[in-house]
Amino acid sequence: MIALSGSWFDNTVITHNFWPATVETLAMTLISTVLSVVLGTITGLVLVGTAKGGLFPNRVVNQILGAIVNVGRSIPFVILMIAISPLTKILAGTTIGWEATIFPLTVAATPFFARLVETNILGVDQGKVEAAKMMGATRSQIMFGVLVREALPALIQSIAVLMISIIGFSAMAGVLGAGGLGALAMNYGYYQFMTDVMVLTVVGIIVIVEIVQVVGDMLSRLVDHR
Repeated sequence: MIALSGSWFDNTVITHNFWPATVETLAMTLISTVLSVVLGTITGLVLVGTAKGGLFPNRVVNQILGAIVNVGRSIPFVILMIAISPLTKILAGTTIGWEATIFPLTVAATPFFARLVETNILGVDQGKVEAAKMMGATRSQIMFGVLVREALPALIQSIAVLMISIIGFSAMAGVLGAGGLGALAMNYGYYQFMTDVMVLTVVGIIVIVEIVQVVGDMLSRLVDHR
């Protein structure tokens, strides 16, 4: 049993639980980000390609997929997490713990990132697309060799935004037993009035967010060939 006594930042809760909780938050964030980027990129590209004037226009597919994305973005994360908990239990075997939280995090983040991808791709100069068509480029060459390539700096920035959003979601998920820094702040900082635990978890989340943003900015500049 961990003793709950100790002076500021010499609390045994911090020394025993802070780093494991940080690792759990990072694991949730990284895995959910990878899954959301893959699924969201595919969804965003399909939205762009099936739109009017797109590379393979299809009004029905575009409207249905757009409606699904809009619904996914409209549901608050905590409500979504509770609503899909039966499916989470089927897939993960439980609804408690950081591993089980990866699924609702991915479900919540994918529509958000899909719209970011769509916006970034639509921001590419259409003159470059027309030039590629005149040179005989295929639709896949235009999609990935022109649109994705030109939008890559913005896409990397969007991944950073996505990752920061998932960090926030994971903190909220801690209220529902997801683990990580959110659970640490709630279980000890809030319920047991340990101000030092609360302060340290907030600082920890801020540091992670700052690192993600700095790395995202750096990578975006590295791939920007303009």
